[in-house]
Amino acid sequence: MVKSLQLLFNAFGQLIFPHTCSACGSDMLHADAGVCSSCLHQLPLTGYHKQSGNAVEKIFWGRIAMQQAAACCFFTKKSRVQSIMHQVKYKHRRDTAVQIGEFMGHQLLSASWLPEIDLLLPMPLHKKRLQQRGYNQAALLCEGMQTVLKIPLLTTAISRRNETISQTSQQRSDRWENMQKVFEVSEPEKLTGKHVLLVDDVVTTGATLEAMGEQLLRTPELKLSIYCFAYTLPH
Repeated sequence: MVKSLQLLFNAFGQLIFPHTCSACGSDMLHADAGVCSSCLHQLPLTGYHKQSGNAVEKIFWGRIAMQQAAACCFFTKKSRVQSIMHQVKYKHRRDTAVQIGEFMGHQLLSASWLPEIDLLLPMPLHKKRLQQRGYNQAALLCEGMQTVLKIPLLTTAISRRNETISQTSQQRSDRWENMQKVFEVSEPEKLTGKHVLLVDDVVTTGATLEAMGEQLLRTPELKLSIYCFAYTLPH
């Protein structure tokens, strides 16, 4: 009797608050998952974490002194990756962000340079944006990665001083100007001499990551690497 009532309650809850896959919309997924196993297996992996001189690394050549740079998946319009990112950023899918972070972590296990990483650093959000969204998606990605990689996560060492306008439709030069003087390193003593992995959800022109990287690299003896969930292919 109790089991039947529980099943009825779960069915009613699913009707009112449907728990569906952030990629395809299916309700055939585990209660703790944000993306179904079928969609996870179909994500377009880049393999960049195992490729020296990959397309993401080339974005930063001549711009900042970074050790490694990679993205987990390719981003294209109307794709599973775009749906996942939309659900995470605008539909409050914390579960999806953490699960994708775990997925990113599992991919990174095969990177030869992983043992060099000392800290995971999520790209910070401005306080106003953080209050509106309720969470920093990059920090949730790092939480998922940490469960797999067992690398310390530091969320307080870097911050965003100014709120920036959306950069989606901006040209590369405009994005660079938009990001100047936006970031600061608030706890440099915790980063001195460390090899940090800066984590974000997507890399397109690299302007945001470059601006944060410039600030980080002012820390004595710091080494910088970059890892994102998705890489936007150039048009």
